[in-house]
Amino acid sequence: MSVVCLQIFVSEASRHHGKLTYEWLLDTAQKLGIAGGSAFAALAGFGRHGRHDAGFFELAGELPVVVEFFVDPAMAEQLLKRIGEAGLKLVYARLPAEIGMTAQ
Repeated sequence: MSVVCLQIFVSEASRHHGKLTYEWLLDTAQKLGIAGGSAFAALAGFGRHGRHDAGFFELAGELPVVVEFFVDPAMAEQLLKRIGEAGLKLVYARLPAEIGMTAQ
């Protein structure tokens, strides 16, 4: 089945309406009917706000989290629209993907 892999990047401590942003994204996706999603914390990263490493205590909460969904392109658009309507400005990547199962 051809789908897209929608990856949304947030910092681990960022919040939206009192919730951690990655939790808000997962909850919002579930309410839209998306079958599943995952949040992955990074050990280190760099980007427009500089470099962040898990080894530095003073940087706690600033590491990137990737929230990932494998969805139909139309559903990815719905989620991105909902994120925009909520006033969030988040970096995302939308990649072509294929979902399947190995033989049992």
